[in-house]
Amino acid sequence: MSPVPPKTRSSGSRRMRLRGLLRKEALQILRDPSSIAIAFVMPLILLLLFGYGISLDAKRIPVDFVVENPTAETASFEASFGNSPYFIPHRVPDRQTAEDDLVAGRASAVIVLRSDFSRRLHDPRGAPIQLLVNGTDANTARLATGYVDGAWQAWLTQLARDRGVDLVAPVTIEQRIWFNAAVRSRNFLVPGLIAIIMTLIGALLTALVIAREWERGTMEALLVTPVSTTELLLGKLIPYFVLGMGGMILSVAMAILLFDVPFRGSFPVLTIASALFLLAALGMGLLISTISKNQFVAGQIAIIVTFLPAFILSGFLFDIQSMPPIVQWITHVIAARYFVAILQTSFLAGNVWSIILPNAVALAVMASFFLGLTKHKTLKRLE
Repeated sequence: MSPVPPKTRSSGSRRMRLRGLLRKEALQILRDPSSIAIAFVMPLILLLLFGYGISLDAKRIPVDFVVENPTAETASFEASFGNSPYFIPHRVPDRQTAEDDLVAGRASAVIVLRSDFSRRLHDPRGAPIQLLVNGTDANTARLATGYVDGAWQAWLTQLARDRGVDLVAPVTIEQRIWFNAAVRSRNFLVPGLIAIIMTLIGALLTALVIAREWERGTMEALLVTPVSTTELLLGKLIPYFVLGMGGMILSVAMAILLFDVPFRGSFPVLTIASALFLLAALGMGLLISTISKNQFVAGQIAIIVTFLPAFILSGFLFDIQSMPPIVQWITHVIAARYFVAILQTSFLAGNVWSIILPNAVALAVMASFFLGLTKHKTLKRLE
C-alpha cells in the first residue's frame, strides 16, 4: 500500500476537527433552551407584538362637532364622518365644551360649522369651517388634518353629484399610491422588523459564545488542541448561522401568511441578502465576545452597539432622510440600514436592483470586515 500523502492527512484531520467542533456547539445549543428561544420564540413574540400591537395608522379618531345652525347640509356632512373608519364623531352643544374635550384629551379634533355654513356652501371661497386639532402627537395631528380635508372633498363631490351639478374646484387631485396602496403601516413595519430579529439572533447569541468558553474554563482546553483559529471560529459561526437563517424563514413566513404583507421580490435574492447581513451580525457578535471575555459585559455591549442602532438608525421606524445630517452619516456604519432597505424593497416593490445591489455590496464589505477583524483578534494563546 502506498502511504497517504501528508497534505491529504492534514485535510482529513481539519475536517474531523471541524466536525467535532460543530457537534460540540450543536449539542451545547440543544442543551441551552435560551438559544432556541432567542432564535425561534423571540421572532414569534416580536412579530405578534409589532404586527398587532403597534400601528402608525390613525383610525377611530374622536372628533367633536359644533354646529351653530343645524340644517340638512350640516347633518349630511356630519353623517359622512360617522360612515368613515377613521373618525368617531360626537356632537357637542357649544365651542367651550369642545375646547374642554380637546384639552382633556377626550377629542383629538374639533370641527366647527358656523351659522352661515349652508348659505355659503357654494361660495367660491368655500363654506366657513373651522378645524381645531390637538397637536401633542404631531403624527396623529397631521393625519387627522389630512383625513378631514379628504372627507370634506369627498362630501362636496357627493353633494354635487346628488344635485346633478359639477363641483367647481381650482385643482383636481388624482391620488396614486405606489407600492403600499392600502397605506398599511404593518406592510412597512413587519419587513423591517426581520432585520431587528436577525440582529438579535446574530449578534446577541454569538456575543456570548466565546465569552462563555472563557468563563467556564473550556477555552483553555481548546487552545491546547491542534484546532486552528479558523476552525474555532467556523465551529462557532456555522451553527448560529443555521439558527439565524431558520429565524429568518420563520419571520418571512409569518409576515406573508399571518400578516398578509405582500412579497413582490425573489426569495433567492432575499436569502442571499439575509445571509450577507447575518454574516455581518455574526461577525460583530464574535468580535464583541472575543474582546470582552465576559458574558454579561458582552451581552450589554451587543445590545448597545448592535440592537439599539439597528432599532433607531436603520430606517425601520424613523425616516433616515428626516434625521440631522450628522446622524444620517452615522447610519452608514449600521449594517441593519442596508438590510432594511433590501427587505422593504423586496416585500413592497420587488427586485429593484438599483437598491438591492449597492446595499448587498455594503453588507458583503461589512461582513468581510467584521469576520476578518474577529479572526485577527482571536489569538491561540492565553492573555
